[in-house]
Amino acid sequence: MTTAREIIDYMESLRDDEQRRVLMRFFKTEPGDYGYGDEFLGLKVPQTREVVKKAKDVPLDEIPELLMSKWHEVRLCGLLLLVSKFERLATKRLTDEEKAIRERDEILLLYLKYAEQANNWDLVDLSAPKILGHWLLLPTYLGDGTDDCKRQVLDELAQSQCLWKQRMSIVCTWKTSQQGNPLWCLRYAEIHLRHPHDLMHKAVGWMLREMGSRVSMDLLRDFLRQHAHEMSRTTLRYAIEKMDEAERRRWMSESK
Repeated sequence: MTTAREIIDYMESLRDDEQRRVLMRFFKTEPGDYGYGDEFLGLKVPQTREVVKKAKDVPLDEIPELLMSKWHEVRLCGLLLLVSKFERLATKRLTDEEKAIRERDEILLLYLKYAEQANNWDLVDLSAPKILGHWLLLPTYLGDGTDDCKRQVLDELAQSQCLWKQRMSIVCTWKTSQQGNPLWCLRYAEIHLRHPHDLMHKAVGWMLREMGSRVSMDLLRDFLRQHAHEMSRTTLRYAIEKMDEAERRRWMSESK
C-alpha cells in the first residue's frame, strides 16, 4: 500500500460493527463526552499496527489524508506511520546526520500542523512521546536549535485551548523521563497542575509517576511536598502508585 486511498479502502474492508459499538462506548462518544462525534471502524490496535507495517513506505505527503479521516483508526494509522518514519530517522547512526535532522523536523512540523486530529487520548499517547518527546532529545534545525526553542513549541501546545494539544505537552515527557531528564516533566506538570479536565489529571499524575520511577523518587517527593496540597486527588493517586502503601496514605492525607 503506497497511497492513502489504498490504506483507507483496506481498513474500511476490515470494518467490524460489533467491535465498533464497543469502541464507541469505551472512547466516550456520546453527546457531552470528550470523544463526542468520533467515528470508529471497529479495528483493534494490533490490526492497525499490521496496516502500518504494510504501508511503512507510503510517502509523507499521503499522510495528511489519513490524519483528516473521519475514522479514528485511520487517523491512528496516519499517526503511527509518522512514528515509524521518525524512529527510522532517529537511530544512533542518524542522530547527527543533516538529512535525517531535516526529515525529522519535517515530520514534527506535520505532526504539529495536524495535532488537533489526534483527538482522543489514545491517539495522543501512542504518538506524542515517540515523535514530540523524542524530538526534544535530538538535534534540530528549527528555530535556533536550543532547548529554549523546544520549550516554545511545547509552551504553545500547553497554552492552547485544545485539550489534546495540552495533553501532548505533558505526555511527550514520558520519553524524556525514560532517558533520564526530569526537567520537561516537572515543567509541564506544574503548568497543568490546576487543569480542570480529568484526562489531564490522569496524564499529569501518570507522567510524574514515570519521572519518579525512571529518574528519581526523591525528585518526585520534592515536587509533591511543594504541590500535593493543590493537586487533584486523581493526579496525586496516579503519581504515587509505585510507592508503598503507608507512604501513599500519607500523601493522600495531604491532598485537597
